[in-house]
Amino acid sequence: MDLWSLISLQITLFILMMAGALLKKTGVIGEEGKKTLSDLCIKVVIPCNIFNSFLIDFTPGILKTRGHLLASAVILQVLCLLLNRFLYNGFEERRKKVLQYCTIVPMSGFLGNPIAEGIYSAVGVLYTSIFLIPMRIIMWSVGTSYFVAGEKTDPKKILKNVLTHPCLITGLRPPDLLLKPIQYLGNCNTALTMIIVGTILADVPLLSIFSKAAFAFSGLRLVLLPAAVFGLGLLLGLDNVSHGVSVLMTGMPAGATAAILAARYGSDAEFATKCVVLSTFISMITLPLWAHIVG
Repeated sequence: MDLWSLISLQITLFILMMAGALLKKTGVIGEEGKKTLSDLCIKVVIPCNIFNSFLIDFTPGILKTRGHLLASAVILQVLCLLLNRFLYNGFEERRKKVLQYCTIVPMSGFLGNPIAEGIYSAVGVLYTSIFLIPMRIIMWSVGTSYFVAGEKTDPKKILKNVLTHPCLITGLRPPDLLLKPIQYLGNCNTALTMIIVGTILADVPLLSIFSKAAFAFSGLRLVLLPAAVFGLGLLLGLDNVSHGVSVLMTGMPAGATAAILAARYGSDAEFATKCVVLSTFISMITLPLWAHIVG
């Protein structure tokens, strides 16, 4: 994947966001429509997309040879959860939830596979799917609990969500008659999510996106976390592809679902949108740099 191909993926996200903003500004999507689209995305499209990501033919050999890659992903999530315990205590609650969620959930689900495939071919997609397993589990357990009930959510309920969530049951492959609709719905994920983010962006003053808090978070998301994973990969002795995938997936901008969940559950959706837009913009510089560093 050349530099322009990488940047063009990010430009595509901005175009989708601008489409959503235009639809909101022109009244095609109103407040009620925005809420309906958010519910559709959270309850149907995103679960279908994540279910699709788990339809991988794992074998004991793959998991054994890629054990270090999976270990690095688990260590990263533990690090992020530890950071969330104290790093944002100075922020008011609605904004704190957004920062906590964005710390554990990057935009790897949207940009990850195209970038991994462009750089490392089909094996990059497989490695990316393995590396994102812990993130997807944390995203739909602890991550959503930040918005739904805060940090005091009952650990037993979180564990129950993990064990019973249909997106997280690997090896469950429905018949093609059901699988095709799930795949089609899941493929709507990127476009629909970015359009919804655009509808939120339409109500945010443009210059306010460049806030100190959003800049500071972008530094953590795009520089410090991938740097930590880069060092961790060297320590674990990851092969070149595993090392590259782990760093690039960690160095992705904030997950766009943060803005949707914040809007749905009454958190600071405007601030979440600022983090998504600004980190995506800055990642047009940092992602190519990381790609060069990891080779």
